[in-house]
Amino acid sequence: MKIHVKKIFIICVLIITIFFTNLHIVYATDNDTDAPEITSGSAILIDNKTNRILYDKNAYERMFPASTTKIMTAILVLENCDLDEIVTASYDAIMNIPEGYVTAEIKGEEQFTVEQLLEMLLVHSANDAGNVLAEYVGGSIDSFVSMMNTKVNELGLNNTHFTNPYGLQEDNHYTTAYDLAKIMQYCIQNDDFRRIAGSVSCSIPATNKSDVRSYTSTNQLILPDSPNYYSYVTVGKTGFTTEAGRCLVSCAYRNNIELTCVILGGTLSDDGISSRFTDSKTLYEYGFNHFSLKNIANPGDIITTIEIPNATPATKSLDLAFVDSIHALVNNSDLDTNYIPEIQLNSDISAPIAEGDTLGKAIYTIDGISYEADIVATHNVETSQLLQFVVQIGGLLISLLITFKIFFSNRKKKDDLINI
Repeated sequence: MKIHVKKIFIICVLIITIFFTNLHIVYATDNDTDAPEITSGSAILIDNKTNRILYDKNAYERMFPASTTKIMTAILVLENCDLDEIVTASYDAIMNIPEGYVTAEIKGEEQFTVEQLLEMLLVHSANDAGNVLAEYVGGSIDSFVSMMNTKVNELGLNNTHFTNPYGLQEDNHYTTAYDLAKIMQYCIQNDDFRRIAGSVSCSIPATNKSDVRSYTSTNQLILPDSPNYYSYVTVGKTGFTTEAGRCLVSCAYRNNIELTCVILGGTLSDDGISSRFTDSKTLYEYGFNHFSLKNIANPGDIITTIEIPNATPATKSLDLAFVDSIHALVNNSDLDTNYIPEIQLNSDISAPIAEGDTLGKAIYTIDGISYEADIVATHNVETSQLLQFVVQIGGLLISLLITFKIFFSNRKKKDDLINI
């Protein structure tokens, strides 16, 4: 009987272990009971101003990026080229794209501007355009890939490694939802990247080898005629391979809040709708509906009053005020919360002080995010004349004491010599 009980116990333990091993853990800040459910394998939603993570699911798990790789390729091109530079496509760059990967059917010796190639790269997701640009910027594709990984290191990303410029499926070509979000946050600081990656369509003029080409964005969130259209999305890049699943990196803006959303390992529903679009919309709606910017402080607001010991009676009481405004991203349930800052004053505060001098800073820590602003003097602080007089008298007395000590010491030495 005891043996049967032991066997049943072991079987139960194994079942529980298998269950939790395969469980996808979903995390949303503030333990929000309204946190959304998504079907994609990995995701993250970040506020771009504060870097606060509003939602994540397996966001630090290594995944295949597919064509979302191209956002890194694009930013390196933009940082190293002018848009009107002429690029001639080499045969080597366009001949090694595997069958089944999207191309713009670029021909050997065909010429484009950098901007036209970027449009084909980001709007149409043309893999041959990625190789042509990489070879042009890096001198060779391998050298360009080294540039990509150098940029990864500069951004402080520890779970991303690239082996090609367009997202070819390879085991050592990987990233995470978190890392891709940080790359996108970096890329959107470039206005040309924002414009091109947010384009609904593009038209490439006739070249020395081909007629006019026209393309529509692969990002259905920005296509007004698409059932997946989401009007607040401003920029994005899709990706897909069988191993990577359906991927999307995008940004959306509403009510002065800009969010970055990354979906990796997406799937298709039974009716053919991609979870990279539905999950992105779900996360954006969650972020915009549950969080708001709260005005914590305004320029000129008094934060504290201090006493300056060596100041005149009329100026020794000094109000300190914010020099800049502070806005924090908070859960809507916390909009009425009165947050108290930590005040850090400089260690050497004394008169004289000029109005506007920075004397420290105020730091608000809200949900693990720190918001800070300098605090400054609101009026001039003059040095007390009485204190100056006392200091001067004290200095004079000390000088006299030292003089007398030296005088009598020298006289004693002289008397000692006479006695000898």
